Amino acid sequence: MSTRVIEITPGLRFGGSEAPLFIAGPCVIESREHVLSMARILAKMRDELKINLVFKSSFDKANRTSVESFRGPGLKKGLELLREVKDETGLPLLSDIHEWQQAEEAGRVLDVIQIPAFLCRQTDLVAAAARTGKAVGVKKGQFLSPEEVKNILDKGREVGNEKVFITERGSSFGYQNLVVDMRSFPIVRGFGAPVVYDITHSMQRPGGEGKQTGGTPQFARPLARAAAAAGADGFFMEVHDNPPEALSDRTTQLRPEAARAIIEDILAIRQALAGRGD
Repeated sequence: MSTRVIEITPGLRFGGSEAPLFIAGPCVIESREHVLSMARILAKMRDELKINLVFKSSFDKANRTSVESFRGPGLKKGLELLREVKDETGLPLLSDIHEWQQAEEAGRVLDVIQIPAFLCRQTDLVAAAARTGKAVGVKKGQFLSPEEVKNILDKGREVGNEKVFITERGSSFGYQNLVVDMRSFPIVRGFGAPVVYDITHSMQRPGGEGKQTGGTPQFARPLARAAAAAGADGFFMEVHDNPPEALSDRTTQLRPEAARAIIEDILAIRQALAGRGD
């Protein structure tokens, strides 16, 4: 089953029969030094593995378990730092917006605008992001079935943007637990849109540690392999050089060497499937 192809930047495309897209970077911009350091690490990985990679980091984590949680540098400063990342490494950029008023300014810097899972049904937010003309990645809410994302795609199409794709990050299964339904990938692709698998956030245990989210990182590699075999067009992972000291998602961010091993698994599975004509 083929999907439409989305061009993120000239020459960087995914969906259809294109090479897989990888979205990677630290959960939140912690500092100028850290975000640039991680971008350099990931740019090196991109060059060595010859992959399509978009750099991800949030300028504001507006949805946090506790009011005490670190949120990031904010829109203006965050976009300045992300522009610096692009200027130095050439990496395309992804970050998320939480209010429709942020879309235009973010669209001047970002190559992909992301809509967080809990906001995926906010029509004005999705439409504002789509009106920028940039690629828009919408996280499928933990409360939505795969079939319901067609309505999200229709909102982008209504304002003239066909570059909207869906990111699967698991569904709520009881309290503080998420489960990934592998049927989601062919179902969403059946609407013609590429689908990205969010490795990091599907491992979360929301609110599982009281004032912060817990996680099960031991499942990252097998779930990524399963999603690759199920037809995911892209893969999202938060990567940090020292996850236990990270200021956000410390239980689910991946070390660079773990991310690299997962990417190599995915490439091998995609190559095997291509050889079968699947």
